[in-house]
Amino acid sequence: MGHREDLLEGAKRCLLEKGFLRTTARDIVKESRTNLASIGYHYGSKDALLVQAYVALVEETGDRFEPGREEAAAAATAPPGSLERFREVWANVIRALPGSRAIWLLSFELVLQGDRLSEVRRMLGDAQKQALSGLVPLFNDVPEAELDEETVQTEGRLYQTLLQGLMVQWVFDPESATDADQLTEGLRRVIEASRKAPEAS
Repeated sequence: MGHREDLLEGAKRCLLEKGFLRTTARDIVKESRTNLASIGYHYGSKDALLVQAYVALVEETGDRFEPGREEAAAAATAPPGSLERFREVWANVIRALPGSRAIWLLSFELVLQGDRLSEVRRMLGDAQKQALSGLVPLFNDVPEAELDEETVQTEGRLYQTLLQGLMVQWVFDPESATDADQLTEGLRRVIEASRKAPEAS
């Protein structure tokens, strides 16, 4: 690896160990065995590097939401857009949450300290817009590059909001957190109620 990759990997380890606010440029340099000048050269600033490292960690966590071999076989029988697919995807997501607790705690730090990190919040806001489409293909089988903007801004936002809510529940108390069956049954009831509701005049 070159200095750019070494810095990114070092920053990821620092974030998981110390969090965003307590990680210094010198911490990253020590962890990556590079030098201070490399941070500015490759990333512009320490905060920009840490944002990239955080986004990379979240993306790695998202990769764990893909079904494993057994789950993939089951998911293949669940049609895209079906309640069965919805339940299968969230079961995979929830299965991955416990192993990602350090990243979710880091997310809370960024949320709570956002006012002190205005430039970081701006950079993360830009990254979040790009991340809206990440979950959608798991539910509808449409490749991310082929998603239309309306789907991203509606379904993408729905799935991201559900994920963030689950994240809060699992960090706070995994034992009482919502499971995939409860989430799916809740959606089924909403759909059923909407079908029975009279149309607005």
